[in-house]
Amino acid sequence: MSETFRPDNPDQLRDLLAWAASGGKTLEIVGTGSKRALGRPMAVDHVVELSGMAGISLYEPDELVMTASPATPIAEIEAALRENNQQLEFEPPDYGPLLASVTGGQGGSGARSNAPSGSLGGVISCNLSGPRRVKSGAARDHFLGFHAVSGRGVIFKSGGRVVKNVTGYDLSKLMAGSWGTLAAMTDVTVKVLPVPEKTRTALLVGAGPDKAVPAMVKAMQSPHEVSGAAWLPASLAGNSGVELIAGQKGPVAALRIEGPGPSTEYRCNALREMLAEFGTTEELHSMNSIAFWREVRDVMPFSQPGDDRAVWKLSVPPASASGLVGELTAIEGAEAFLDWSGGLVWLALPAGTDASHEAVRAAVDRTTGHATLFRAPEEIRRNVPVFHPQPGAKTMLAQRVKAAFDPKGILNPGRMYEDV
Repeated sequence: MSETFRPDNPDQLRDLLAWAASGGKTLEIVGTGSKRALGRPMAVDHVVELSGMAGISLYEPDELVMTASPATPIAEIEAALRENNQQLEFEPPDYGPLLASVTGGQGGSGARSNAPSGSLGGVISCNLSGPRRVKSGAARDHFLGFHAVSGRGVIFKSGGRVVKNVTGYDLSKLMAGSWGTLAAMTDVTVKVLPVPEKTRTALLVGAGPDKAVPAMVKAMQSPHEVSGAAWLPASLAGNSGVELIAGQKGPVAALRIEGPGPSTEYRCNALREMLAEFGTTEELHSMNSIAFWREVRDVMPFSQPGDDRAVWKLSVPPASASGLVGELTAIEGAEAFLDWSGGLVWLALPAGTDASHEAVRAAVDRTTGHATLFRAPEEIRRNVPVFHPQPGAKTMLAQRVKAAFDPKGILNPGRMYEDV
């Protein structure tokens, strides 16, 4: 019979994992549970909830560093940072509303209060980053160090409180994106940065992906320090909660500028002048900019009430984005929007029996990108590869890494791949 364990400290967690390893008991590692619908469904003997170890243990605003338990809610982290006008620069997303249709919640904006809030360990373990990744890097780039318990039941650590403290192997980069399959972290140290004084967003109105992608790429290559570049088709822009976006009645490309007030104003005006060759431009100021980029960050265009389509996260070269969108939105009921200046394609299409995975992956393979089935019913995620299939050499490497940290395969078994 499955049992839920709630260790109160690292020593209890170590003893629990050592017991599981000795008996071959498999475990699901859970923080707040907001991402349980991501990845392949798991059949495990027991659940380990880390919420008993939640909380911020160190925060030094002057040193721009914070240490907290992985189960600490992002909302708690952000509340503490706001008191010092600081933020997590990698812009961690909240996918609670997006996943509500497969977790039993209600979709749309009303789901935000009911869906579980994400945790710091969750966004680090899954290496989840928002629109600012194009300028500031991914979650792993702000991950300084950690303490953890391996699948062997051994406590270990890596990194520290400063970027240069990387003696030995930089295991932080390995843990970020491991989806809890290598170890259960007990504390996480991250870099924090000041909140920009002002935010503005230049809008390119009426441009399809064939024009919007070159415009975004040109903006990213400019000296204007763009910190977000996204494109929405008319059907999705019209559902935005930002009136100026919804009122355009056409596709919209958005380019974010952040920084000191005068600099932000100057760079936004210069960016609009540069974009004029591609079409009509508009501008969002701070509050509307923040609201719009939160919608992009949390994939709110596909979180509307009643939207139960499968959602794919496609990482591709920006130059391939326009053609890929044209090909895949030809599927009946499909819609897509772009982030990361075209490097990230969010695609929604009818779930059916297999989320059209063969067509999606064949199209993505032609771009040398990769595709992750991000939202789908459990039955589809059980039968369709959630993460992009790896060539044999990479599979063997992943198996060797897994065996080094978790030789009995007790931690989140099969979360990413059936044999890892």
